[in-house]
Amino acid sequence: MRSSNETSRAAAPAGRRGDCGCRSARAQRRALPLVAFLSPRTFAANIDAFRRGLRELGYVEGQNIALEVRSAEGDYRRLPALAAELVSLKPDVIVTNSEPAIRAVKEVAGTIPIVMSIVGDAVALGFAQSLAHPGGNLTGQTILATDVIGKRLQMLHEIVADPGCVAVLGAAGVNYDNASHELAAAAKALGVPLLPITVADVNDLTTRIAEIAKHQCRALVAMSEPLFVQESRQLIERAGQYRMAASYDNRLIVEAGGLMSYGPDTVDMFRQSARYVDKILKGESPADLPIEQPTKFVLAINLKTAKELGLAIPPLILARADEVIE
Repeated sequence: MRSSNETSRAAAPAGRRGDCGCRSARAQRRALPLVAFLSPRTFAANIDAFRRGLRELGYVEGQNIALEVRSAEGDYRRLPALAAELVSLKPDVIVTNSEPAIRAVKEVAGTIPIVMSIVGDAVALGFAQSLAHPGGNLTGQTILATDVIGKRLQMLHEIVADPGCVAVLGAAGVNYDNASHELAAAAKALGVPLLPITVADVNDLTTRIAEIAKHQCRALVAMSEPLFVQESRQLIERAGQYRMAASYDNRLIVEAGGLMSYGPDTVDMFRQSARYVDKILKGESPADLPIEQPTKFVLAINLKTAKELGLAIPPLILARADEVIE
């Protein structure tokens, strides 16, 4: 999809040039910074948050900045072509999220700065030398998931004390090593067996969740994956069909009817990505901009869904919840 102001060109935000006596070489060659945005899936809340972050820094789309937006609409096979299309526009910065999209951009971007709005362990995935000094043309925000997915499993176990087994739902072709190791350690401490299940695409969801039911798993942990947010209603319906208690990382899924979620405020992370864009447009190098980890985590509980599943949420978990849907 394209921004309504995709052909606009303008100058840097008024009153901000004096903050830094330089701008990127690309910006110097033309009047306006062009920012490209590539997403594996379309989430209006994310792009709206990014635009809001730009406005907070003095950038107004169509007046002093241009934004080109593309989405693979869930078809990851489209990512290389979309990345090449955006790179051909010679943007000053490319903003993208998730491992598949970042890799697609990295392969064709050359020296164009890349801002990772959300990614797993950026160092382990080979996107940066270290968090403090990325060392290349990529910087942004990473989710190391330290203790997060373990806590998700622990809270789920408090709700379903005897789950039989806990299914771990991930997407094909995505590296979950860091989260998987943490989850395995938490499961060992709790004494619960894990059942890894991989989903190829949205059409695979029904089959895979039925497979989980055959193994008599009464609980499910969904990995951090855009597919599960995009297809949350189908995922929720299938989990409900087999009366599975499911834990997610994104509160948007709980708002759609999922049981519970615990994870970083991803919408706010997209807003924060604008800070990186601002610094790069003023001439700072992504190699020297530290990769940040989220500091805000949200626990959301859907009591209506809990009641439908015949589950009681422990008072201590309810007391910790940031958002309770009744």
